[in-house]
Amino acid sequence: MGKREALVAIAVVAVFLAASAGKVDAAKAAAKGKYRALFNFGDSLADVGNLLIANGVSDNLTTARLPYGQTYFGKPTGRCSDGRLVIDHLAQEFGLSLLPPSKANHSDFKHGANFAITGATALDTPYFEARGLGAVVWNSGALMTQIQWFRDLKPSFCNSTKEECKEFYANSLFVVGEFGGNDYNAPLFAGKGLTEAYKFMPDVIQGISDGIEELIAEGAVDLIVPGVMPTGCFPVYLNMLDMPAHEYGSRSGCIRQYNTFSWVHNAHLKRALEKLRPKYPNVRIIYGDYYTPVVQFILQPEKFDGS
Repeated sequence: MGKREALVAIAVVAVFLAASAGKVDAAKAAAKGKYRALFNFGDSLADVGNLLIANGVSDNLTTARLPYGQTYFGKPTGRCSDGRLVIDHLAQEFGLSLLPPSKANHSDFKHGANFAITGATALDTPYFEARGLGAVVWNSGALMTQIQWFRDLKPSFCNSTKEECKEFYANSLFVVGEFGGNDYNAPLFAGKGLTEAYKFMPDVIQGISDGIEELIAEGAVDLIVPGVMPTGCFPVYLNMLDMPAHEYGSRSGCIRQYNTFSWVHNAHLKRALEKLRPKYPNVRIIYGDYYTPVVQFILQPEKFDGS
């Protein structure tokens, strides 16, 4: 993540801060130290080293080698970036230290932990195996697996009374995602197309909802749930697919129907969050918009000091 990508990350953080309170004053209050800790769950967009720790350095793990990490850290950290990730900017915006990967031994987790791992999905591996996609999906830790890692690490956060843990989690921010991208990559990388990927969508949304409820049961009070980015702008799909000219955006160059797919996922996710809110009136469940800042960056890069 270079200079321009970092600015995109900052834009996303701004969206989070504004959305999390609905008012500028509340957002500023949050940034001044509202939260004691931050817990993150996700995939490669938020992995700060878990895959590297779990698998070790190998020839095919590019994030273990430069130029990854060179811009900010001066060395590879396991991030899929040459700099910081959105979750790093978010932690710093709240006045917290960068989250350690949950698999890091002897780390200080008093301000939270990052459970995200590259390749993570909302749905468990057997779901894909049952559909003949076991060889395609690269799943090192699905959402429910990460939540179990969170439970296992609980003594590192609060090892006293149940009430102490409840208070600690009530003053923490939980970022759940994004999830879904890798779930959809499985059928798409297998060449099954969007028609098949759409069939996965209800289960993916339900998987995310189930994960949110599990975290609420653990004591989460403030949760941000990001949607997916515009898939049609991903280089992997732009290189993999050869679409008719009219399928590409005239300004963005992105594949229209794939961006529509991402938009539909996000619309369903928003509706799922709307259904959860009345069920948990004392919990704030906030949708985090990854889609819009990326589109804005692509369409108007000059606003992000790029060309």
